Amino acid sequence: MVWAIFSILVENKPGILFAVTHLFRARNFNIDSIAVGVTENPTYSRMTITTFGDERQLEQIRKQLDKMIDTVDVRRLDDHKTVYRELAIFKIKIASAEDSMEVNKLINAFGAKAHDSRKESIMAELTTTPDQIRAFQELADRFGIIEMVRTGIAALQRSGS
Repeated sequence: MVWAIFSILVENKPGILFAVTHLFRARNFNIDSIAVGVTENPTYSRMTITTFGDERQLEQIRKQLDKMIDTVDVRRLDDHKTVYRELAIFKIKIASAEDSMEVNKLINAFGAKAHDSRKESIMAELTTTPDQIRAFQELADRFGIIEMVRTGIAALQRSGS
């Protein structure tokens, strides 16, 4: 199985998100993450979808997306030639002053931002790659993660790629 990032430029119309996600569901493909937003031209939105599959399945997804009426451009991005990031926010349990110091060190080590620091918890905001988010999560697990949320990946291909 291979991880893939798809960048899909679509007409900014009601129902397009449903149509794209329905295509994945109808063909029994799972969406690992999805991020959607209006582009520099308000006529269009860009969807960034990540998924897993073998090469044949991923090419089938690309072709099916490309056939849709409201899609303008469909690209499978090369993760080595792409800038991609995800936002994650963690609410981490604080049981002692020592935990607070250790969690703050962890937050600083990952270049994250601390928010809502309280006696019993602290929130950490990370904007980074999914691998770094998973690494942070593994280290924060020992303190206890109360809640977490992730946005999905936003990605753009580098110039000249």
